[in-house]
Amino acid sequence: MRHIQFIKTILLIVVVLHLTVDNHVIAQLENDQNISKRGTTAAQFLKISTGGRGTAMGNANVAICSDLTSSYWNPAGLAHIENLQVYFENNEWLAGTDYNFGSVGFSVPMVGVFSISLTMLSTPDDMVRTVENPKGTGEKFNAQDLAIGLTVARNLTDRLALGATVKNIRQRIWHSSGQTMAADLGVQYKTPIRDIMLGASISNFGNDLGLSGRDMNISVDPDPANQGNVEFVNAEYQTDAFPLPLFFRVGIGGYLINTPLIQAIFAIDAVHPNDNYEYVNLGIETAFNNMVYIRAGYPSLFKDDSIEGATFGAGLNYRVFRTSTFLKLEYSTSDYGPLGILQRLSVGYQF
Repeated sequence: MRHIQFIKTILLIVVVLHLTVDNHVIAQLENDQNISKRGTTAAQFLKISTGGRGTAMGNANVAICSDLTSSYWNPAGLAHIENLQVYFENNEWLAGTDYNFGSVGFSVPMVGVFSISLTMLSTPDDMVRTVENPKGTGEKFNAQDLAIGLTVARNLTDRLALGATVKNIRQRIWHSSGQTMAADLGVQYKTPIRDIMLGASISNFGNDLGLSGRDMNISVDPDPANQGNVEFVNAEYQTDAFPLPLFFRVGIGGYLINTPLIQAIFAIDAVHPNDNYEYVNLGIETAFNNMVYIRAGYPSLFKDDSIEGATFGAGLNYRVFRTSTFLKLEYSTSDYGPLGILQRLSVGYQF
């Protein structure tokens, strides 16, 4: 009877999250469901997947995530963290940009798990060019996207976990910037049927984001056809504010093989974004003695015009000198078609 009540609770949470996303999308756009809505959101760096496990498994991670990268996939996954953990990832992203993710989390007995995460995407310096100086003015500019999040997660029972993240999001290009606040919500539930995991999350639910700054300042002549008036008036360009890339994810995962020596896990996620078509992610992981991991997956199935291909990766979870400290190394590779193959390496510690 208690299991039935848990299942009803998880289904209610999933329905509420899905209705919240749908209502937000309808409020943001002109409600034509036959278009992809690409190019209608700001802060695109929030869509970059993080973590060697999730990216190697084709971005199918919402139901099975259980480390510090859960703050991206599903905040409820952080509820499985014990003691103190740190995680860091620094990789070259598309078009010569640089991607960084770092997080630290710790558990408080009888309270829950807390973590702070930082996500940053930056570009190298480039020359400032104008119509008068197409070869450069001698100045240089760059751009940077930044998100700082605070996550709280807790196991309500031995099968049900909830989590939430509040984050500050900032975008900057040269002297212009904009910032806003957003929230992520997530839930995970271990069913009594072969311990199959269910998960759902909503990401980047927040206000619109627009840019402002001294790069927008200009001087204009309000009446250039006549003499004797005010020659120059200070003015400012005003940019539109755009919504954040909102995601609703729902997923399932569980063991295909579960022995002391070998474990094999599958994961399937369905994703409903507000700026693209719906799609499905698939992933599988095989573990040997809970130390060596081999992973593979395929993201963005059924998404029109997708350029993403198969993903692969490996992981190592090594106890340091027979202490209680574990070193986690993860590697993944993702195929982005004409944009090339991305390789990512991350490192984590559990104290």
